[in-house]
Amino acid sequence: MTKQEILRLVKRKRVAFIRLWFTDVLGFLKSFDIPVEELKGALYDGMGFDGSSIEGFSRIEESDMIVKPDPSTFQILPWIKEKNPVARMFCDVLEPGGKSFEGDPRYVLKRNLAEAKKMGYIYNVGPELEYFYFRNAGGTEILDKGGYFDLTPMDIGQDLRRKTVLALEKMGIEVEYWHHEVASSQHEIDLRYKDALTMADNVMTYRTIVKEVAISNNLYATFMPKPIYGINGSGMHTHMSLFKGKKNAFFERKDKIHLSKTGKYFIAGLLKHAREICSVCCQWVNSYKRLVPGYEAPVYVSWAQRNRSALVRVPVYKPGKEKATRVELRNPDPACNPYLAFSVMLAAGLEGIKKEYKLSREVTDNIYTMTDKERAKAGIECLPDDLFEAIKITENSSLVKKALGDKVFEYFIRNKKDEWDEYRKQVTKHEIEKYLAIL
Repeated sequence: MTKQEILRLVKRKRVAFIRLWFTDVLGFLKSFDIPVEELKGALYDGMGFDGSSIEGFSRIEESDMIVKPDPSTFQILPWIKEKNPVARMFCDVLEPGGKSFEGDPRYVLKRNLAEAKKMGYIYNVGPELEYFYFRNAGGTEILDKGGYFDLTPMDIGQDLRRKTVLALEKMGIEVEYWHHEVASSQHEIDLRYKDALTMADNVMTYRTIVKEVAISNNLYATFMPKPIYGINGSGMHTHMSLFKGKKNAFFERKDKIHLSKTGKYFIAGLLKHAREICSVCCQWVNSYKRLVPGYEAPVYVSWAQRNRSALVRVPVYKPGKEKATRVELRNPDPACNPYLAFSVMLAAGLEGIKKEYKLSREVTDNIYTMTDKERAKAGIECLPDDLFEAIKITENSSLVKKALGDKVFEYFIRNKKDEWDEYRKQVTKHEIEKYLAIL
């Protein structure tokens, strides 16, 4: 919609307030409300705010910032049941002079998409976000004993998933399917692929709606990667493709697995830089509790078609479905900042295309059952063991620094080092139970 169309719509729908949404560097949704009378000014001139308290934004001496609503993201919020509706718009963050703010994650993604556009590509993504429902935010009391694709009378989440999908569709977000996941009380709703900027906005909306629906039913939803020891954690397997116009650049009819040279270069880029981008795709201390063997989470840097122990999977081609040709990166988790995660995934893939990286051999064996010697012989590396190792690798990555930009890169590295430092000083319940009585 145009700005004028939005102004006419809010008047016709009697919208009372507009929520202006944007995201900090860590991926937390930020928002402030304005009355509908201020909407015209916001659309044309933006709204000023103090950015000094936003993670990764400005210092106190340069705190004045502006948010400029993106008209294409206007939607009425379906979970607010009031006489006069409330709407939302995602915003771009600007400096007072109108220049794009380099610390805005949405701008970071836009800049990387512009790089792809220079090469003639449109970058599409389709993430699969998993999450848990618990009784409340104070613990991990599960609500069911269901498993993968289970349909049971005790699946409370079935009704919650349906309500969530209805809310997503009311906001114009297309859903492919939804189901119970592997672990007890774990669920998944898959979104239909879109261009990366639209999808990053959709991911932020998705996470909000999942939580809002849970709260409205006196329950709690979490995207924490590994909330319970001993069962599967939550991932965000991300399907990606590059299009040139309406043609899928990853498809090649004559190739044995119907994957073009461009697609193979892209995968090679993901694999070569997988360890460098891991801290952005898996950005929390808890993320690495999920990335361990035995729970279907990828640990080893490799690719395959059917082998789900590989980091990158190429779904098998179905005749007549050329546009569905894609690659799937399996290590990201749903607690990442989608704007930054999509940015580094794209940067890694494009680097593979630019430099024509050679794709390693497909790994068809179960990598989890291979010995260290066998993996070394096959040239299979491991993802970082923890956040500290991941951030040390990222710190030396020129690719990630370029993708994120100096400002976001510097803040992200500093913040993650602080998080690790805080974590390593903790005395855990496990340590108390294991060592206190014997040491």
